This record gives sequence, structure tokens and C-alpha cells, in this order.
Amino acid sequence: MLSRRDFLKLVVEGAILGNFYQLITPPLAQAVAAGEVNKLPVVMIETGTCTGDTISLNNIWTPTFSDILTDILDWRYDWTMLQAQGDVAIRVLEETYEKMPHEYILIVQGSMIQRDGGHYNHVGFKNGKLITGLEMVRHMGLKAKYVVAIGSCATYGGPAAGYPNPSQSTGVQNILPERRVINVSGCPAHPDWIMGTLLHLALYGEPELEKFGRPKLFYKETVHNRCPRRRFYDQGIFATEIGQKECLYRVGCKGPVTYADCPIRRWNDRFNWPIGCNTPCIGCTEPGYPDLMSPFTAHSPDIPFPGGTKVTTDSIGLGVLGLTSVAIIGHAVTSLYKGRIHKNLLKTSLKGKHQPTVKKVKTFHQYRLKKI
Repeated sequence: MLSRRDFLKLVVEGAILGNFYQLITPPLAQAVAAGEVNKLPVVMIETGTCTGDTISLNNIWTPTFSDILTDILDWRYDWTMLQAQGDVAIRVLEETYEKMPHEYILIVQGSMIQRDGGHYNHVGFKNGKLITGLEMVRHMGLKAKYVVAIGSCATYGGPAAGYPNPSQSTGVQNILPERRVINVSGCPAHPDWIMGTLLHLALYGEPELEKFGRPKLFYKETVHNRCPRRRFYDQGIFATEIGQKECLYRVGCKGPVTYADCPIRRWNDRFNWPIGCNTPCIGCTEPGYPDLMSPFTAHSPDIPFPGGTKVTTDSIGLGVLGLTSVAIIGHAVTSLYKGRIHKNLLKTSLKGKHQPTVKKVKTFHQYRLKKI
């Protein structure tokens, strides 16, 4: 069977070359033919969601890959995809729960709505009673082999949990504290992130996770680290309006505090991504999105980010009500005071457009929490 090292290599190569599925399909087909892959049953529960992650995922279901996927994952329940309805569909869930305990993967898409016992979100009907998403995820999650939350709503609450959060929405981990939830964040999550995580579970078990429960193979580095406009940032060359070709940090880009491999993986069949369209990264993969990342197009106080070093999410800690970035300082402190970045910011500030924060360095998240 394809070794885990080779699998991880193909994940990265596929992102860079734009053909992840073409690269990974042949070795998986060989493993399936040799009987080296045990199919994992999968059920997906959609709770408080726009179904954007399902749409994202379906964008990669080409006929060739779906044939192999059928041999690796037993996709048993997904109400968007099922032809069955009502009791027939619910019986699939019951059968999976009763006959395959601790064997199936539970995927959750959407925020967990807690207000009034979760009765603002129903996902089924049984014995004359409506079943809430809260009940179903708790029920299925406690006996699942793996629990995977996909999308920003399922992982951390997302837009549904935005202030003042009248529905008391939250992420899956908060209603399943007994389980280690694998978070595949994003609004929506990239199809490679979802399917790559599922394939890793099927072939090798749980992937290595970072501090916020996300697989490191997709969320290890910041967008800033891999951004093709990083050279503009290092030279202090910033766009002053959305649509320009320079670094977009000054017009609200959250790339320095956003962990995802969007710059190399891109979207819509590797065609483009937000910064490629001359718009800022809005930090949709991060806990606290969208509140802690808004306003999306407003420049935040200048903070020193590492110039040549790479910062992983292992150096970021949880803070009250969301995040507090720590230890995101170092090389760029010198650049801020002596280098081109400082000169550029000073020049702009003299024009009355910006007053740089240099007396006291704050992280982006500390600033946002204070402002909220």
C-alpha cells in the first residue's frame, strides 16, 4: 500500500502542480485492487449550515475518482446526496449506529445550535418526534470511530455564532467534549482538505493535528508564509486599494494570522484564490471567524511578523472568547524599525492615512478582542 510518507508527499505535490487527484488515484487504485484497503463507513449530518461544504466537496467528485472513493469509503448517509427520504433514510443511520459501532466516520457540517434545546435545527423525524441536530450529533458522535467537523460553522461556530449569537451556536467539539474532533475549517473547506483528511483516516488513521484540531498537512503554515506577494510585504510595498497587485495587508489581508495552504492549492479546480483575484484573505479558516477577522477590508494595527522564519499554529494559544496570538514576533521587529517596512509605514503616516503602532506591539487577535 502507498506509504504515509508518499501520501503526504503527493498531497503537497498535488497542491503545487494542481493535480492532487490525478497523482493520488493510481496508487490508491492499486491498493484497492490488492485488497489492502478496508472500507470505512461514513455518515454526514448537516446541522446549521448553508451546505457550502457539500458543494465544495462535490466539485472534486469526477467519475474516475468517485469509483475509487466508493472502494475506500462507504458513503452511507448524506441527506443532500441520498435518494431515499424519511424513515428509509433514518434507518440507514440506525443501522450504522447499531451494527457498526466504533467503525464509522461521522462528518458534521454546520454549527451546533443550542438555544431552546436545539429546536431551531431539526435533522430527522422518528416516532412522531423531530430530532435536533444537537441530539443526532451527540448520539452518533459517541459511537463513531472518528468525528470530523468540516467548515467554519462545524469547527468553531462560524458566522452562525457571530455576535450576539442569538441561536447560541457553537462548534462540534464543544458539544462532544468526550471526543477528539478533527477540524477541517474553512468557509467553505477546500475539497482537498476534506477528502485528503478522509483518505488519511481510511489509510493510516488519525493525521497529526495542530493546536486547534486541524490536520497539519493542510493547516501548518500561514497564508502569509506562502503568499506569492510576500516579497512586496518584505519590501514594504503595499496596495492602497483592493484590486491592486501589491501586498494587500494594508487593505485588510488577514494572511499573517491565517493558517491554510490556499496559496499553493487554490480554488475552483486550482484556477484561482482570493488574493489571486486582488482581494484580501479574510481568515475564514481561523477560530473566531468572522468576528475576530472583521472588518475584512480594514487595516489592522501594524504588528511585526517573522520575516524569514515560519510560524506554525503550535506557537498560537487560545485566549478568552477566541484567540490570542503569542510569539508572532522576531525578525520583523528589526525590519519594522530599520527596514523598508518601517520607511513605507512612516511615509504613509505622514500623509495622514495611518498612524503606526510602534510603542507597544500587539497581536492581531488581542487588538480585535479589545475592540469587540
